[in-house]
Amino acid sequence: MVEMKLVLATGVVVDAFRSPKGASAELLAMARRNEIDVVITVALVLKYKTALKRTDHLLAKGATFADAEKAIDMLLAIAEPTFVDNLWRPQTRDTSDEMVLEAAISGGADAIATYKRRDFGDAPQRFGIECWLPGRVLENMNRESAEPPRAGDELREGYGRR
Repeated sequence: MVEMKLVLATGVVVDAFRSPKGASAELLAMARRNEIDVVITVALVLKYKTALKRTDHLLAKGATFADAEKAIDMLLAIAEPTFVDNLWRPQTRDTSDEMVLEAAISGGADAIATYKRRDFGDAPQRFGIECWLPGRVLENMNRESAEPPRAGDELREGYGRR
């Protein structure tokens, strides 16, 4: 059962590629197990591909271009594609984060997993989207699954994006 829909910022994808342990890698593992949905756009996939093929990332992992392509193929196999039909720019402090926010808005994401929360400012919250570190995403998911339902939750879910 999918509990959350996320957009992964490029740094999170790179972190998961470089290190099979840690919160970023766990988010991708959860997506493979269909516990979360990951939203992607063509622009994000191209950005991920460019980042994963950078020499410093390949050397740090001891990986090849083919390994980076396999990682992208895996992400494409498990992610939910979305089409950005409205450009909301400018919203963030860093222009490279605009496509992440646009994917989250268009894909109906609950949250953005990123290491650069400050660059997003309050823009995600204006659209009802959280902006969390990967570890915080895991903490919030664990907390939600451990908490009993509160009165009125079923009503709010009927008005949600899921």
